[in-house]
Amino acid sequence: MASLALQKSTTVRLLRAGFGLAELLAPRVGARVAERIWFTLPAAPRRRPLPACGTGFEVRSQAAVVRGRSWGEGPVVYLVHGWGGRGGQLAAYVEPLVRRGHRVVLFDGLSHGDSDAGPSGPRSSNAVELGRALDDVAARFGPAHAVVAHSMGAAATALALKYGWLGTDRLALVAPLTRLDTLFDGFGRLLGFGPRTRGQLEARSARRVGLPVAELDLEVLLREVGAPLPLVVHDRHDPETSYTESAALVAGLPGARLHTTEGLGHRRVLRDAAAVQAVVDHVTAGERQEALPASA
Repeated sequence: MASLALQKSTTVRLLRAGFGLAELLAPRVGARVAERIWFTLPAAPRRRPLPACGTGFEVRSQAAVVRGRSWGEGPVVYLVHGWGGRGGQLAAYVEPLVRRGHRVVLFDGLSHGDSDAGPSGPRSSNAVELGRALDDVAARFGPAHAVVAHSMGAAATALALKYGWLGTDRLALVAPLTRLDTLFDGFGRLLGFGPRTRGQLEARSARRVGLPVAELDLEVLLREVGAPLPLVVHDRHDPETSYTESAALVAGLPGARLHTTEGLGHRRVLRDAAAVQAVVDHVTAGERQEALPASA
């Protein structure tokens, strides 16, 4: 996961040389270093203003405190950020969903944003920790009418649906991380390690999060839990998660829909008016629309 942040690093060539040597002589050592890099969070995104009139909250999760904010009243919509993100990145969804009669809840995962450090430490996290935080927030605010999840938040949501108490009627995934194994492939190519280090790294990752990489395939998870067919929003040229894999996910789930954008990348898609409207329409499809003040 941290491989995305390393792509512009001037230290990559030195890392590649070191991992190449470790692949030959000490793959376990290489895997320990790779694990540390893989689970290290990138620099936090800048804080964006949130809509007015929200109510702050704190929830205990994994012996730490998750912090977030809620707006409005009605069926609950949870907004879930991605790897290294924060809840405020999804703020563009708040007012249109509140206007349509929903309570909107967003939060910062542990070790992200304003929340406490989680079990992995202050600069480290994983999809399982984020999924458990979502499940604990949902225990506070009640069943989900919908979940809108970005990037790794999609995998975290699927894990909460499978292993937690969370259920939902609607699901919208924005630039989702769909296949962790292919991200591992890219990580290995970036750092220059081979199959011996890769095998050790996968074993170490499974021990850390409690699940093997093969069980974190988003399509498999959604099928297993019988999740509602999602709307998937993805930019065709997203440099961080694969548009092609999102298209394959939608093709493998008959009835799922793909909304394609151009030129927005991995994060600006969260603020694009047309993409936000597509998600809001999906979340509220078939509902009786009532004109509510945006500040509700």
